[in-house]
Amino acid sequence: KKYFKFAGFLFIFSGLAFFIYFFFPVISYQLFLANAYSGNKIESPIPKYLIINNNGGIRSLISQGITSLTSDFTDARNWYPNVPSDTKEKVKVDKYFLSIPKLKIENAEVSTKDYDLEKHLVQYFGTSIPGEKGTAVIFGHSTLPYLFNPKNYKTIFATLHTIEVGDEIYVKVKDISYKYKIFSITITSPDDTNILSQSFDYSYITLVTCTPPGTIWKRLIVRAGLDSIAD
Repeated sequence: KKYFKFAGFLFIFSGLAFFIYFFFPVISYQLFLANAYSGNKIESPIPKYLIINNNGGIRSLISQGITSLTSDFTDARNWYPNVPSDTKEKVKVDKYFLSIPKLKIENAEVSTKDYDLEKHLVQYFGTSIPGEKGTAVIFGHSTLPYLFNPKNYKTIFATLHTIEVGDEIYVKVKDISYKYKIFSITITSPDDTNILSQSFDYSYITLVTCTPPGTIWKRLIVRAGLDSIAD
């Protein structure tokens, strides 16, 4: 009897854990994103269907959940696996530094040469360097906001969802500091590669992280344009 009782508790616990894991995006949306975006100026509303896709439903959630368990998302190449991540172009700088005063992120290292998101932020290969015309696409990890530590690259973008249009991002490349101003905040599907496209009319940066916090279901995209060369 004790064996069956234990097995019953184990079955219930496993079912509850499964339910929480696969439906956490909805809970996370309500806890973090709904309030964060309710008063924010974004390009378009952030409806719930971006968290659970109408076309995929529960099947989509389960598929993405399995992906999260089997893929290493500390490797930036796994975020968009269908996009070539290697380039033969010579990199002009090995690294530079990014600061977001509102989030208390100061001089975070951005690597242009490797993929390891546990050690630094990663600029996606083949995208432009800040200060030049084009778009520097920068990947960073997120997790639950209460685990946020601006010095820990595994949690560095955990509060990125609190950023607002008009907030400032500073980038230091070699001895030159650039000030960028945020003009767009959106959420996209994880297979939307348009965020990697280049616009050469001006200098832009795009920050990319997983959302809702604590999941890999969608991508939070923050775009900023060059405002000035900082003092």
